Amino acid sequence: MERIRVMLVEDDSFWRDHISGDLADEPDIQVAGVAATKEEAIELASKQDLDVILMDINLTGNNLDGLDAAEQILHQERNRSVKIIMLTSITEAEVIMKSFRLGAMNYINKSSYRDILNAIREANSGRASIHPDAARAMRSEVQLMELSPTEREVFELRRSGMSKREISERLHKSTNTIKTQLRSIKNKLTHFKMD
Repeated sequence: MERIRVMLVEDDSFWRDHISGDLADEPDIQVAGVAATKEEAIELASKQDLDVILMDINLTGNNLDGLDAAEQILHQERNRSVKIIMLTSITEAEVIMKSFRLGAMNYINKSSYRDILNAIREANSGRASIHPDAARAMRSEVQLMELSPTEREVFELRRSGMSKREISERLHKSTNTIKTQLRSIKNKLTHFKMD
């Protein structure tokens, strides 16, 4: 049986030790490398034959440098077919969507770490289903794509708790214009509660 060659990229030593230990216990998985920084990850990936990379998104502070590392690794000729699974505690829809735009195969929250082994096997076989940690945010973002940029701005302000009057003052528009835009948004996004 050919083992799945996995590289773990994680700056937190607790997670790095815990996850790499779990991976090493699996007979069908080989830990081909462990990196703690973006630079280490890119260098290791340029020298190793890899099947799957588990990539933390924040490797230094809140820089989202794991996204940069993933993008650079996928641009390396030898890694065009490597599967990247983002492993993080970040739940913001924008970060999730950017991860997939950059080429991630899956996105798993660290609180769902028990799902990692299955995600690795699915990704390696090319039949990965999107983990529920990312699916909800992706569905919402896809639906929000129906909105014009102006409607999206009004939607975000309303979702942040602003009243129609506050939105109207912020955007320098009449309250009636805001009411009309909110009605249009509500018609396009029937599952979002706007009031």
